[in-house]
Amino acid sequence: MLRRLYDWTMKLAGHRRANWALAAVSFIESSVFPIPPDVMLIPMVLAQRHKAMLIAGICTVASVLGGLLGYAIGLYLFDTIGQPILDFYGYGEKFGSFQERYIEWGVWIVLIAGLTPFPYKVITIASGVAGLSLPVFLVASIVARGLRFSIVAALLWRFGEPIRDFIERYLGLLFILFMVLLIGGFALIKLVL
Repeated sequence: MLRRLYDWTMKLAGHRRANWALAAVSFIESSVFPIPPDVMLIPMVLAQRHKAMLIAGICTVASVLGGLLGYAIGLYLFDTIGQPILDFYGYGEKFGSFQERYIEWGVWIVLIAGLTPFPYKVITIASGVAGLSLPVFLVASIVARGLRFSIVAALLWRFGEPIRDFIERYLGLLFILFMVLLIGGFALIKLVL
């Protein structure tokens, strides 16, 4: 099944509307969707290496715009949805100290998390909940997401087929590693809260 999904994604990467699909995935991933845009970014760059930086740019712009949606979810829906959930699990009182630390270290949290496979939606929503300065959030997001996607695109542009061969040879192992990182990211958030 994983191989079929990979082959389908590679085929989609060459489709004439692939850029719009990438933008949609990048946007929604920054606020609610669990799958990172890399699943489309990688095959799209491999299929069209001469457009690597354009593809990274699309990914960056859509991701930052989606991050604004995540920020708004945290800012406007926390009282109705988030706070009752925290209270139910007994984290309501701990959240105040988390919020103070987040505002103090928020720019670094956004920069570091935006560069890593850590679920970015957690950071965008937490930034809104904590009331991190919107201009600070935007600048940190642009820098972090821009670097992350540009580095991936540049490596794929530079090393192309060997990277593709590596991905195809170790697809199952890479998927397991990705899932471990994803689950680990959520576990880390649970420890912090």
